[in-house]
Amino acid sequence: MAVLEVRDLCKNFGSKTVLDGLSFSVNEGSIFGFIGRNGAGKTTTMKIILGLLQADSGEVTVCGEKVRYGSTPTNKFIGYLPDVPEFYSYMTAKEYMKLCGEITGMKQSDIKTRSDELLELVGLAQEKHRIKGYSRGMRQRLGIAQALINRPKLLICDEPTSALDPVGRKEILEIIRCAKGETSVIFSTHILSDVERICDDMAILEKGKTALSGTVSELKAKRSGSDLVTVFSNETDAANAASVLGGVHQGCLVIIANASQEVLFSTLAKISEKKLPIVKVEHTEPDLEQLFMEVIGK
Repeated sequence: MAVLEVRDLCKNFGSKTVLDGLSFSVNEGSIFGFIGRNGAGKTTTMKIILGLLQADSGEVTVCGEKVRYGSTPTNKFIGYLPDVPEFYSYMTAKEYMKLCGEITGMKQSDIKTRSDELLELVGLAQEKHRIKGYSRGMRQRLGIAQALINRPKLLICDEPTSALDPVGRKEILEIIRCAKGETSVIFSTHILSDVERICDDMAILEKGKTALSGTVSELKAKRSGSDLVTVFSNETDAANAASVLGGVHQGCLVIIANASQEVLFSTLAKISEKKLPIVKVEHTEPDLEQLFMEVIGK
């Protein structure tokens, strides 16, 4: 069952077309990677889903209810983490969570229980300092906690890891992975390795349309095979080996694209027969970065 459905969404800003018939859906209990380069229209799409921006045409439904611009009841189903979350910096995390619970109409007893549960999830349960002293990563973690306070059916995360260091990114990804147990997630990003780590399904946004969509494993499998990389100690050996092995010579590497098992065995036989001075041979699996670059024509 789809928690979110986006159908034929179009949006122009003056003469610039940002969305041009965009369609995708997010299944219940999944993490959906919404991928596109910077400026591709990801944030515009998020704002339309939240009813904060009016589409020129198309339709968005959340839990079967149509989204309406300006004042939409569908936001009761949604938790939202913007790319740069804002807080009342003079509050503590617990004070802020209490305020969020009150705004959504939760009972005081439920607010405390839920706040304690979520602050434990995001690693802020013991934090006593005011929010103004929080790092970017801590603010992102608190942002996820507040977005989950009312047990939403859909959690929207807009570029949640883009400005974080590797440790902060890992923490946020793990929290989102854990949140999947109680909500569906749309994870807007341009960091492809993050999508590979946590997403079930994904769509690539290019030129305002869904250029490619499906499960992560299905899309990776669209590349016909893995690449075979043979590493040599110097460029001269690599250049000489390329004439024997085939493939592309790049520095100390010889790369054979989309190499099957038969090509691997044949290459190893040639290396042995010609006594080529290799450092190592590696059969690399296809990844999303390669697929993304192919889709956007780079």
